[in-house]
Amino acid sequence: MRAFFRRSGRDEGTPRGPATCYRSSSYVPLAPWQVRERRFRPTRIGRRGLDPAEVQEFLDRVADDLSAVYRALGDSRQEAARIKDALRRWQSEQAERTTAGRYR
Repeated sequence: MRAFFRRSGRDEGTPRGPATCYRSSSYVPLAPWQVRERRFRPTRIGRRGLDPAEVQEFLDRVADDLSAVYRALGDSRQEAARIKDALRRWQSEQAERTTAGRYR
């Protein structure tokens, strides 16, 4: 199946550059509630399709994972802000100590 998705003409030994994602400025990532509320059209009678219960169960799992990721991201941003504030305070204290010692 992997060969099916390979780009033709691309040298397999060529290393790829850093992973970048180009998105428009209007791109908004999915929120967990959007995944939970997503509904799929039922299949026609006599046609194959997906089991709606399984699809909903999967969407709930994805939404739960997204919620956990967003919580972890928020926690890490708060921790980063706390560390930055502590570093700024420490730098200010160090600057005050060095300047106070020079001019006495």
